[in-house]
Amino acid sequence: MSVLSRILPPPIYMAVPSVGVDISDTSLKYFSFKPTAHEDRERELQQWGDIDIPSGIVEKGQVHDLEKLVSILKEFKAQTNSEFINVSLPEERAYVFETEVRRNIPMKEIRGLLEFKLEENVPIPSKDVLFDYEILPNHHDEKTAQVVVVAYARETIQHYYDACIEAGLRPVSFEVEAQAVARAMIPKDIKGTTMLVDFGKTRTGIGIVFDGYLLNTSTIDIGGEALSQALRKVVDPNTSEAQLTILKNTQGLIREVDSFSVHNALIAIISVIKDELVTRMQYWHIRNNNQDDRRINSIVLCGGSSNLKGLSSYLTDSIGIPCVQGNVWENSFSLDHNIPPIDRNHSFGYATAIGLALRKNL
Repeated sequence: MSVLSRILPPPIYMAVPSVGVDISDTSLKYFSFKPTAHEDRERELQQWGDIDIPSGIVEKGQVHDLEKLVSILKEFKAQTNSEFINVSLPEERAYVFETEVRRNIPMKEIRGLLEFKLEENVPIPSKDVLFDYEILPNHHDEKTAQVVVVAYARETIQHYYDACIEAGLRPVSFEVEAQAVARAMIPKDIKGTTMLVDFGKTRTGIGIVFDGYLLNTSTIDIGGEALSQALRKVVDPNTSEAQLTILKNTQGLIREVDSFSVHNALIAIISVIKDELVTRMQYWHIRNNNQDDRRINSIVLCGGSSNLKGLSSYLTDSIGIPCVQGNVWENSFSLDHNIPPIDRNHSFGYATAIGLALRKNL
């Protein structure tokens, strides 16, 4: 989905490979591939990295300190010598909904019709909203076409746009995080509905993707930090974050004699996330009248905190749907012929940035 790419349409000369820039509350991650004129060839990594974002600059996707965010973006530009970028927009600020339009409506009239739909689906005055849309293919009704709309408050996007411009960067597109993750991780030929779970440091993002199209997003305000806080109650409170990460990734949810306390501390947090996933899944199925093709048939994990040992097995067993830690290189190149310079555990934190770098800017 070319989410919000038409809001600030770039001129033709900007249709060039761009760096994917994923801005979260705690970090800026960037990723790019080497330019190539042959899309059928496997891509080569060009540059990647991350820059810490101090607390308070961005909170729950809202920019609170524009000047400091500009400084961070300038640091990114100095490190990469980049100019054109594809930028993520926070899921917790997105409004995603489906609607229908008549198939015989001229394309130039669709946007005007969708503006009327905003009032029914977005709790913001339409004059203060920026939105983009995608027409879904292969809808069974010959008279109507299904459309998915992604909307943001104008102010939210303007803050990110202004920060980029002041830093000397040119944003080619803005895109909701979950769609970028889907572009990176969901196989192009897959059919059906997948739940993407991006288990990050401060929150867990959820995207529901049908045949490659993002149709729903939501956020759980629990992330890896909550796991660290729980662990500090059963281990030395002065244990470093790096040591806590090792505990999560090597013992995690595995219930053994020497990891019993770790398991109990972590399972209390993870069970809350599991319950939230089940609730959202049930809502999705009911909303779609339990249509077989819309039923969620798999869960794909990403995000730095998805490295928690035993997490995918726990969710598979407790929810009853196959859950796997995804492959962030799925649509970039084959791991049979390439060894990425980013190790597997760290790669999951780059899923959004990789998906943004894969975006075709036409």
